[in-house]
Amino acid sequence: MFIKEELEFIQTYYFAYLSGIGVTILLSILGVVFGTLLGLVLSVMRLSESKVMRLISKAYIEIVRGTPLMVQLLIVFFGLKLVIPENMNFLRNSIILCSVAIFLNAGAYIAEIIRGGINSVDKGQWEAARSLGLNKGQTLKKIILPQALKIILPSLGNEFIALIKETAIVIMVGVPDIIYKATAIKAKTFKAVKPMIYAAICYFILTFTLSKVMTAWERRLEND
Repeated sequence: MFIKEELEFIQTYYFAYLSGIGVTILLSILGVVFGTLLGLVLSVMRLSESKVMRLISKAYIEIVRGTPLMVQLLIVFFGLKLVIPENMNFLRNSIILCSVAIFLNAGAYIAEIIRGGINSVDKGQWEAARSLGLNKGQTLKKIILPQALKIILPSLGNEFIALIKETAIVIMVGVPDIIYKATAIKAKTFKAVKPMIYAAICYFILTFTLSKVMTAWERRLEND
């Protein structure tokens, strides 16, 4: 009887959860891709010889890491809607606006991860690159960053996994992710726990899969 009831629940609401998973994955991918690019820029600025660049990067990182993601989401979501023209529907899309808030937040954390990885590379690598006539940019791109990637990959993996779970915050602005769908099912079925258990299972599947992918990637890099 219990199994039959669960199967009926899954059959009835699986599409709702799948659509929620799709939104969560989209938000996570956008957050990871643009967050990594922003983090790379911020980490290079933090290591720059320019005091202004270092100050801007440090200030951004400290402000973002020192304020809640929920507050950042609300500021970005409603703030951008005030400045983006109403005829630009694509940019006013809720998923795009939430993605901006997410990658702006993730970029600050990823910047520190990348900076730590770069600083972990032996200083002799810089000197060797200079002796070969490479400038700072070429040294970073061709020598330092490839080595730093192997060092920071586990930390980046953990950050990406955390990002998947942090996207649940978008329910605050009505974006139909996993939690939003589970909440709607809860209101429809008057069951408070079951919809959330299935939401938790969805998150576990996503994070567990990503964890295994990152582990396989780490092993591949170790063998290179």
